Amino acid sequence: MAETAPPLPREKRRPKAETPAPPATGAAVAQHRLTLRQRLKRDRVMLLLTLPGLLYFIVFHYVPLLGYVVAFQDYQPYLGYMHSVWVGFANFSAAFGEPAFWSATFNTLEIALVQLVFFFPIPIALALLLNSIASDRVRRFVQSVVYLPHFIGWVIIVSIFQQILGGAGLLPDVLGGMGLPRYDMMSDPDAFPWLLTLQVAWKDAGWGTIIILAALLNIDKQQYEAAAIDGAGPRRRLWHVTLPGIAPVLILLLILNLGQILSVGFEQILLQRDAVGPDAGEVLDTYVYYHGIKDNDWGVAAAVGLVKAVIGTALVLGANKFAHRLGHEGVYRGADR
Repeated sequence: MAETAPPLPREKRRPKAETPAPPATGAAVAQHRLTLRQRLKRDRVMLLLTLPGLLYFIVFHYVPLLGYVVAFQDYQPYLGYMHSVWVGFANFSAAFGEPAFWSATFNTLEIALVQLVFFFPIPIALALLLNSIASDRVRRFVQSVVYLPHFIGWVIIVSIFQQILGGAGLLPDVLGGMGLPRYDMMSDPDAFPWLLTLQVAWKDAGWGTIIILAALLNIDKQQYEAAAIDGAGPRRRLWHVTLPGIAPVLILLLILNLGQILSVGFEQILLQRDAVGPDAGEVLDTYVYYHGIKDNDWGVAAAVGLVKAVIGTALVLGANKFAHRLGHEGVYRGADR
């Protein structure tokens, strides 16, 4: 028999190179998106953790908004919301036509602007000073000391200032002993905005440093080292590293303060209003209190409160939009960012 040739070796098949999958189309992405029920099931633990805070805002902030219907009614407590007479914008016309309302508005804006210009920088400067303390033990001690006044009530704080700056206080006694005229700052209408700012600075300057100190901790220390290597001194490092690093937080705080510009401290001013008189001591919060509680003029009081809320919301939205124009995030990010 003739010898048969051995079979030729089969060529080894090379594995085919895997071709990249085509990018998913919008329909394919939509198929992989989780439904609302699936997302709720996935995030149920985090949602349960946020539930107490959500309930707080719903009960104490959103549900009370329904009470603003009083601004459009001749509200009578024994009739309730459903049976009180609807008067439209009559309450707003009555408030805007009263000179006391415009006097309270002017006093509120004056006090708010003084506090915004002179008090807002104080926690920033104090936080920078605390951050520059090298010893952790000394820093913690100073922080504890400057935090304490925040937990003192306004009644005690006003009493302390009365004992120091009042007519029978320490400062008039010192001035009288030096042969100078005795000065009672607590009853001086012209000094009232500055007195309030001084009290707020003493009470809340330390507490206001908490957020700023947290922002300072987020600045990369290597930036300071690089700036120092480049020859930047302490002032240039402050201007080019520290302030830009905390700028987003400062803008956030400024926007939030603008939203509260018409609320300058009800309890603090109510305790000292009679000492300087209504012409200098009446603000919108005390105006609402005396009209709504004292005079039972619920509709006008609610109308003024609604005006305050609308103006505060407009200031926050406008300032946040302006922050976006400058390239900052502000209070919240827009949908296009």
